[in-house]
Amino acid sequence: MKKALITLAAWAIFISGFAQISQNEKLTYTGAYRMGGMMTTLAQVSLQTNPVKTSKKTYLHLCMEAQTFSKWDYFFKIRDLYESYVDPTTLRPSLYKRNILEGKYAKMEKYIYKGNTINSTSDSKNGATKNFNVHGGSMDVVAAMYKLRAVDFSKMRPGQVFAVTVIFDEKEYPASARFMGKETVSAGCLGKRECYKLSIAARTNKLRGKDQNIIWFTADSKKIPALIKFSIPVGVGQLVLSSVH
Repeated sequence: MKKALITLAAWAIFISGFAQISQNEKLTYTGAYRMGGMMTTLAQVSLQTNPVKTSKKTYLHLCMEAQTFSKWDYFFKIRDLYESYVDPTTLRPSLYKRNILEGKYAKMEKYIYKGNTINSTSDSKNGATKNFNVHGGSMDVVAAMYKLRAVDFSKMRPGQVFAVTVIFDEKEYPASARFMGKETVSAGCLGKRECYKLSIAARTNKLRGKDQNIIWFTADSKKIPALIKFSIPVGVGQLVLSSVH
């Protein structure tokens, strides 16, 4: 279970483009992990958007939060918060924050984007600040998750592959997605829905197996991620949509 939930954030990370993401949207998921041969519900994951205005600009605040249910905290407690402040139209990030607690491991991190340079501050380095360079299209995992929903899947061909670079722990990771066509699945609270199916791969040891890390997006204008299945070194799990607001 140890990296199961936060690994999900790094999956949908492979497209550039433009988007109009709904403001004040909240998606909630139940997270399950295979234990003893059966899927066991362990946690809740939420994705939320809201506009934030400053004296100079309006940003879209993207927030992803994961936490184990209290009865599982004794075994392995997770309290993770990821935030990205992006341009509402291009989804290009300006500020990224990460505050995580996973068992006995805790970390706070902040990125300030300045062109192709990131100013990074991390409490694991006693609050020291570091500058590092990135590619122009690279972005944090939260912004990348929402950027994916800007893609016009209706124009994709089955088998088509896309790639992008994601920033995580002050490193850039190449990742890709292969469009697998449409499939009708049980989309949680939405019932049976026709969805776009994508297989996710990344140059990292956090994901395992071919076509074992899958995201299904509703085949409509909202492209809600309705079902996510993942395979990691310590096992397999899934996120199922439980509410949409």
